[in-house]
Amino acid sequence: MKKILLLCSALLFTGGILRAQSLDEVLNNYYKALGGKEKLASLKSVYMEGVSVRPDGNEVTSKVWKEGGKQMRREVNSGMFSFTMILNDKEGWRSNMQNGGKLEPMAADMVASQQNELDIAGPLVDYTAKGHKLELQGQEDVSGKNCYKIKVTYASGKDATYYIAPDTWYMVRMKAKGMMRRGGPGGGGGAAPTEQEFIVDYSDFRKTDDGFIFPYQVTTAGMGGTTNFEKIEVNKPADAKLFKPE
Repeated sequence: MKKILLLCSALLFTGGILRAQSLDEVLNNYYKALGGKEKLASLKSVYMEGVSVRPDGNEVTSKVWKEGGKQMRREVNSGMFSFTMILNDKEGWRSNMQNGGKLEPMAADMVASQQNELDIAGPLVDYTAKGHKLELQGQEDVSGKNCYKIKVTYASGKDATYYIAPDTWYMVRMKAKGMMRRGGPGGGGGAAPTEQEFIVDYSDFRKTDDGFIFPYQVTTAGMGGTTNFEKIEVNKPADAKLFKPE
């Protein structure tokens, strides 16, 4: 009898974890895991330093500055090349390595495809105010975990899918399609852009000194492997010159 009671309790407990949840329930658990809505609303800017190793063994360092919803700068360096991209809500610039690394205007389609990069808190936070639409599409396996699958239709009309792990309530994967232009840095010349699916996995979640939670490891399938972030600083003002194409 004791064994039967224990088995029933285990089944009830398991059922409580795996039961179908509504979109609001999943989102509320997600917000709570990240410190709550008020905490997320206080996230205004972020600076990140990361390191990755390319398949050829070369080490690549990256630095990213983001001013929430307004502008960002990304610098990527290795022993063989350096690359810079600057983006705001209207225009962008990126290095043309065929022109000595000079910053040149990005094509309009590339600027549009990168806009979600400006959102530090992510599209699941204040999504209604941002003009996004969300749909819970059941569950799907991600690395052995049956994760909640949320489709986001952005205000722009484009969409992506986000996966929330039920044990931590962290976002562990993102799938999206974007335009990739090869052979034409900065959007000038080269091959025409083509649509490509991106799969990004997030792991090694840690809390900063300010109490914000970030994934310190980000893996993009087919796009340079895994980046390990060595420094993440929050709400520290950046030099305004960083966001100008000078």
